[in-house]
Amino acid sequence: MADAKVIPFGEEPRSRRRTKRSGSAARNGALTPVPPPRQEEAAAAAPPDVPEEPGATWEQRIAGGLNFLRRRLTGEYEVDDFGYDEELTDQVMMSVLRPMYEKYFRVEVKGIENIPDKGGALIVANHSGTLPLDGLMLQVAIHDQHPAGRHLRLLAADLVFMLPVVNELARKAGHTLACTEDAERLLERGEVVGVMPEGFKGVGKPFKDRYRLQRFGRGGFVSTALKSGVPIVPCSIVGAEEIYPMIGNARTLARLLGFPYFPITPTFPWLGPLGAVPLPTKWTIQFGEPIPTDGYPAEAAEDPMLMFNLTDQVRETIQHTLYKLLVQRRSVFF
Repeated sequence: MADAKVIPFGEEPRSRRRTKRSGSAARNGALTPVPPPRQEEAAAAAPPDVPEEPGATWEQRIAGGLNFLRRRLTGEYEVDDFGYDEELTDQVMMSVLRPMYEKYFRVEVKGIENIPDKGGALIVANHSGTLPLDGLMLQVAIHDQHPAGRHLRLLAADLVFMLPVVNELARKAGHTLACTEDAERLLERGEVVGVMPEGFKGVGKPFKDRYRLQRFGRGGFVSTALKSGVPIVPCSIVGAEEIYPMIGNARTLARLLGFPYFPITPTFPWLGPLGAVPLPTKWTIQFGEPIPTDGYPAEAAEDPMLMFNLTDQVRETIQHTLYKLLVQRRSVFF
């Protein structure tokens, strides 16, 4: 992508960014090796990370929380060369998003078994909702519902990485720029990668066009899957279209702010900050049957007709599933 070179990736090059940060003792030089404690002693001495078990005492929870804070302050945690911080994502970001996922949107997940337990996979989903909350709920769904507890690495638009604070949070959560190079590197490592080909055309479409898929681009995601030999898993999300019904677009204001659109909804901007609260719709996320790509020859990624056919197959699968889910749901909110 032409905009990739202007994205702030940080001061260090990626090849040096996977670091295991050590505390002050490690920074002062090597220490005399100490034999590892027996398993029973280690369990008694080391406070656990914040326990999730209902039977955990408050002392254990506090000790786990303090231990987590100590590691953050001393730098004893790992990030990969994309800036992904798995510990922070699992213990903080997922905990913040989970109440919205479980209690507010009451997300129902179907077909999670279609995501492989190991190895790379490309999740292709529809995009909607004015604000990209669907990507975050999709990330929680895969993390919490998949038997292997897999992590979704979303490919995001360059605008995400130009916004202060949002840029840093996105990288910590494992998201990266929507470009072929980054996608292929993640898939070759065996990661689950998510892409929403509609982009801003989908998330910023007017409410009257809800659940009508926009153009899927030129099929770049198909080329990436073919080169990596990973399955494509179509994903259909129902419920996100109604959280911010977009009835207008202040284009002049959007151009001044550098945004692709500036939404006008029944509550925003009329109710001020209160208008930014999403409506509590009922969501369903369904993962379809995976489409294998490992049986194609090496030159398949250069075949424009094959790219078109596979792109159209994925798009039609998602659209058909959306219609089926809409017929099955009882109400927007229940």
